[in-house]
Amino acid sequence: MKRKITALITALSLFAACPLAFAGCSDDGKTTVRLCEVTHSIFYAPMYIAINNGYFGEENIEIKLSNGGGADKVMTSVISGSADIGLMGPEATIYCHVEGQRDYPVIFGQLTNCDGSFLVGRNPEPDFDWASLEGKHILAGRAGGVPAMTLQWVLNQNGVSTDNGELFDTSVAFDAMVGTFESNKSIDYTTMFEPTASEYVALGKGYIVASVGAAAGAVPYTAFSAQKSWLDKNNDTAKAFLRAVCRGYQYMADNTPETVAKSLTASFAGTSEQSIAAAVKNYLAIGAWKKTPVLEKTSFELLQDIMENAGTLESRADYNAAVDNTIANQLVKELGM
Repeated sequence: MKRKITALITALSLFAACPLAFAGCSDDGKTTVRLCEVTHSIFYAPMYIAINNGYFGEENIEIKLSNGGGADKVMTSVISGSADIGLMGPEATIYCHVEGQRDYPVIFGQLTNCDGSFLVGRNPEPDFDWASLEGKHILAGRAGGVPAMTLQWVLNQNGVSTDNGELFDTSVAFDAMVGTFESNKSIDYTTMFEPTASEYVALGKGYIVASVGAAAGAVPYTAFSAQKSWLDKNNDTAKAFLRAVCRGYQYMADNTPETVAKSLTASFAGTSEQSIAAAVKNYLAIGAWKKTPVLEKTSFELLQDIMENAGTLESRADYNAAVDNTIANQLVKELGM
């Protein structure tokens, strides 16, 4: 992903035109915000609740949601100006800062507080120990992506080697991991996000044996980023946007998973309310969502530790340049978070 982002920065530097630095207007007078998400997952539930419960509308915002299918593609949309805000792993923003981009992206709000994937095996393991994975074939996710890097960090911290590329397998694309695990019985474990993990278990195909997020600790797994130029010119819109997301989280905190599931069904057609509720319950249990949108320096540096451990970070980004908590801190006081 770093190579892709580096190539993107180089290509865009050849153009004199700057990315669009304003939010458009919809036919009903609302401010249109083009939001590109890294993937579509219940892991981002507060944002979908803000959409489905009308919190964005009450902030006079109309969301145009697109799916980037990867942090590198989301960052491409943000840098090129085809998206105003990107929901992605902060690693994409870190890469841009390390490369010295001129109109750089800035993280202005955190959404998830840890890795949202669960380790799924073929047998129940009530006494699971991470150290037992030595020598096992693990389908880890895309090389350079936060899911694979965080899993690698957890394994290494527990004394498990990830030097063997055949055993620590990053050869399969994210959207093909479940199918590959199901068909290739030589693979011992893989990681799955919700609700896929719970649905897989319910079908009797595998077992959740551990939470990667619970093992790795507080990591700013996904956050909202925008070009500095866009934030400078659209500060009120960015604040209204983040306020709506905070209200989405508060709704989740104030209601049962079953009630929350009803507000998420519109975003997950074909997924039962029972599966959605189970996913919400699992994520609440590991503290998956950040209680405030403030991205702390300690978790930012932990993410860079994880990236360095994976060999994807040549130098570290400056927290004070990559993260701007101004709006997040304002909302903490305003909403009493």
